[in-house]
Amino acid sequence: MTTRSRDHRISTPFGTIAAREFPGEGDPFVFLHGFPDDSAIYDRLIPELGNRHVVTFDFAGYGKSERTNGAGLEEGQRVRETAAVVDHLGLDRVVIVGHDAGGPVAVEYSLAHPENVSRLVLLNCYFGDSPTLRFPEMIRLLGDPNLVPLADALIHDGEKRKWLLEHTARQFGYEPTDEIREVAIIPQYFGSTEQPNALQAIRAWTGRLFKDVALQNEAIASGSLSKLSFPVDIIFGANDPYLNSGVAEHLASLFPNSRRESIEARHWVQWDDPKSVADALMRER
Repeated sequence: MTTRSRDHRISTPFGTIAAREFPGEGDPFVFLHGFPDDSAIYDRLIPELGNRHVVTFDFAGYGKSERTNGAGLEEGQRVRETAAVVDHLGLDRVVIVGHDAGGPVAVEYSLAHPENVSRLVLLNCYFGDSPTLRFPEMIRLLGDPNLVPLADALIHDGEKRKWLLEHTARQFGYEPTDEIREVAIIPQYFGSTEQPNALQAIRAWTGRLFKDVALQNEAIASGSLSKLSFPVDIIFGANDPYLNSGVAEHLASLFPNSRRESIEARHWVQWDDPKSVADALMRER
């Protein structure tokens, strides 16, 4: 696959979004990132996809997208950002791929725009409650509305923020020296020469965590997921202690046309084993 990409700046009501488009064949893969990282999390995966059309983008407030001064995250905002990217690029039918907190966004986009989705792919994510779901302790802290003063004090202290990230990395089975952190995570929490930090966006998104899970539970209870007829692939790194194989099994039970695949990898399965993830993505159904 050519590594040459087209850069796009896409205006939305939530700020300007930075997107990269890799021209190619087939229904385009549209990759959604989660809470702690940005679209760079897919950098190892993209070259493994051959001559396929690929789109990645940074949600508002993350990566190379605009930092805004909004007070919070609106309900459904990430779905609207995704729709803005798809519409701006004129994509008719997409394979929507979500990882981590991008997974629920991918599901919700599929519910809102089923005519635009040819396949849904979920990588180590969640949707609603499930019996074995564990959110990382740091994310639970940032998401608890009763602990906002404590969370803000910790996250805005550079040394404590560093400790929280290193502790969380080890809980996931990564070391603080792993390249993944330097490429996709540390810039969100500390900024870099190319971008400011994304702390405001992180606090806004994690602050909605439990509200959003409750809304996801309502969507499950309504039976709307069981009406999605397109294929759903659930590709999980088997060594994720939080968004684990039990969560993958629960997700598979929600969709009528689902397929599960387990890969010997950790939470960032697309980074740990991009070749296996690419092979799974390329197995059309």
